[in-house]
Formats: sequence, C-alpha cells, structure tokens
Amino acid sequence: MAMTLITTATASSSASLAFTASIDNTYKLYIFKFYDIHPSDSGVYFTWQGSIDGGSNYDVECTTSMFRADHAEDDSGTPTVNYDSGSDAAQSTSYINIDGQMANANDHATAGEIFLFNPSSTTYVKHWYSTGNVMTHHADPAARTMVHYTGGYFNTTDNIDAVSFKMQSGNIDAGTIKMYGVG
Repeated sequence: MAMTLITTATASSSASLAFTASIDNTYKLYIFKFYDIHPSDSGVYFTWQGSIDGGSNYDVECTTSMFRADHAEDDSGTPTVNYDSGSDAAQSTSYINIDGQMANANDHATAGEIFLFNPSSTTYVKHWYSTGNVMTHHADPAARTMVHYTGGYFNTTDNIDAVSFKMQSGNIDAGTIKMYGVG
C-alpha cells in the first residue's frame, strides 16, 4: 500500500497546528509524521486532540496509555522502561499527551509519528497509536532521550474529520507535521 502525502503544516511561533480538511473516507489509515517540534515553554508535553465538527471543537472523549524507554545523555544512571500513568487519559476531552516533557533549549525537540485508523467509520471507535522521541527537560542527573509509546482511542462513532496539535502550554516555536493517507 502506498503512502500519499496529503498536506504539510509548518510551525513558526504557532499556538497550534490543525488539519481541518482531507480527513475523510478516502483512506482507512492516516499517518501524521512530526519533525523537530520545538516548544516556546520548558517542561511541556506535545499534545493532540480530534474533532467531529470540522475543527470547531477539539473535545472528543479519548482513553490512552503511555510507556517510555529512556537513557541519560551523559550515560549516568540506568536506562529504564516505565509505564507513565501520569499521561494516561480516561474518557478525557482535553488534549492528549503524545510525547514527554521537553525543554526549550536549542538542542531539544521531538520527532515521531501517529497512526489514526479508519477515522470515517460510523460503526467503531477510532483507534490510534504514536511513537515519538524527545530530548527531555530533566537535568537530574542529566538530560535524557526518551522514546514514548502512546496508544488509545477516540470514543466516538462519529467521523473524526479534523485534528489539532499543540504544546501543553506556550507555542510551537518550530517544527513540521505531514499528513499522509495510506491505501
């Protein structure tokens, strides 16, 4: 199956990046690839949320789970794999964490991808999962690289026809998100 680039959004001190067109029944799988997402604030999560009304509201109930693997930049400590219960959502209508906290230092950013399955189904909930790598804001004992694995579902049988990405607080200073259709 071929991946077709549908659109690209590029941040420049942007409050959010939204995809409000072209999420429809053309494809059963949509992939969002994000590159060099850099926050204006330090210690914030990169988040997303879906819409069933073309982007007028981003408040679809979502349930998620996240775990991560990490390693210190200076090789101190022991690499770990942890369940991140603080990033879980249970029927939340808030924006959902898809990657770990990052600093706004020049060498800190996140990159990864999200797979959204069958968003136009009017029978089933909308499953998704993401993988991302972030240079964290942690400095004790050292900055860390963390790979986050997040999965969940939008608990609606309505069409997910738009999605929005933003930082937990502050702007997305820089970065690019590309939306692909697969099929």
